[in-house]
Amino acid sequence: MALENFFVHPSSFVEDGTPIGTGTRIWHFCHLMPRCRVGENCIIGQNAFIDNETVIGNRVKIQNNVSVYNGVELEDDVFIGPSVVFTNVINPRSFIERKTEFKKTIIRKGATLGANATILCGIKIGAYAMVGAGAVVTQSVPDYALITGNPAKQTGWVSAAGYKLDFKDGELSVCPKTGENYKIAGNRISPVK
Repeated sequence: MALENFFVHPSSFVEDGTPIGTGTRIWHFCHLMPRCRVGENCIIGQNAFIDNETVIGNRVKIQNNVSVYNGVELEDDVFIGPSVVFTNVINPRSFIERKTEFKKTIIRKGATLGANATILCGIKIGAYAMVGAGAVVTQSVPDYALITGNPAKQTGWVSAAGYKLDFKDGELSVCPKTGENYKIAGNRISPVK
């Protein structure tokens, strides 16, 4: 069904009062709870669930089969690959109610989570970081870090455009796609202005 400012496929269910930004598209078999917030120009792929108290920024892409649970925040320009898994309780038990123990998980601006990655609760994925497909992330990730494996470990650095950076010759690296310069200091990198 086409609405005035955004699109919701007829097979999806958006609870009354759910704020959804202009230009957002919600595809087949999705369910958005009433106390989530979805920004402008987002794409929410088939079979996604967006829980209460989640915040989704602008221009976020959530691919098929993703559940974004209570306590997860996706900043602007985040990409969530197919079947990414979020958690929100560190020690769940079916017979113990732990809804007051949800841990906040933040995915910073421009970060990418590859297909089938698992993100444990209570951590931050840094701005423009890239989490490889199938990675199991158990601790916070620095900005621009490339993270792969199970358990996930840092295996390099990437530019804002998502290309691998090479710091072998010193403290500076150039994005091979955009020509943007980056500097490294300790375990942090940043663009050179």
